[in-house]
Amino acid sequence: MSSWHHDLLGPEQAGFIESRLGDPTLVEDLSWGIVDTRVLHVRAGSDEFVVKTAGPGNHHIGREIAAHERWTAALVQLDRTARFVAGDRERNVLITEYQPGRLVEGGELELSPDIHRQAGKTLRAFHDQHERVDPEYEARATRKALAALDGEHRIAPEIAEEARGILAGYRPRPARVVPTHGDWHPRNWLQDAGRLRAIDFGRFDFRPALTDLCRLATQQWLDAPALEAAFLEGYGTDPLDAEVWPIELLREAVGTATWAYRVGDFAFETHGHRLLGAALARC
Repeated sequence: MSSWHHDLLGPEQAGFIESRLGDPTLVEDLSWGIVDTRVLHVRAGSDEFVVKTAGPGNHHIGREIAAHERWTAALVQLDRTARFVAGDRERNVLITEYQPGRLVEGGELELSPDIHRQAGKTLRAFHDQHERVDPEYEARATRKALAALDGEHRIAPEIAEEARGILAGYRPRPARVVPTHGDWHPRNWLQDAGRLRAIDFGRFDFRPALTDLCRLATQQWLDAPALEAAFLEGYGTDPLDAEVWPIELLREAVGTATWAYRVGDFAFETHGHRLLGAALARC
């Protein structure tokens, strides 16, 4: 007899979920299927939840639990993200309330100025909760990009060498860091009757505010630059730093191309190579 989760979860993960929700039933498997993260829409009684699980080597669930334990409450109060229910770092399980809505990416509102304005306002509420100076952030981020270039990838040798030279010559300085989403773009926005809500805090960390603009700047804003103006109107200020921004885009491009290669996402890897060319031209 098939389990309630259709054998998508291990016994310890399923047991934790049952201990919190009672007798859940699976509504839909929402997983992306690229990495080992499972995202399940479940029902327990009259309530609906999203359950996320991952394997022992996956650090994203732990990051998301950390985000929900302390930092998403400001967005919950604004009805911009889901309420945290329970989490278990040892078992790599997260449970939140279910949010209604459809993904903005690929829909009619992906290039909507109003949605991007809401996204700016929502992100500002998240960023504004705390700020501190991290004297090592820039150095760590640069070392990480250099290590990725030294690993296995399909970046052309001359491109990798040019990127390596720019990064090695960069002189980092202390950075002001805030709670960041880490993957802020329409794939992680829901819209419900035109109202934006945020999902997936699996890349949560303290970083400079401008890092949350990278994915928009290299995707939606390229084809519709007026969206950037709408976003910044919602955000209230422009967080970009003219010196750091090109380096951040370069690090982002290196990370995209190398990560996508490791997980076998060819389309995203191709996008990473395009980003890398554009970032090097900007630098």
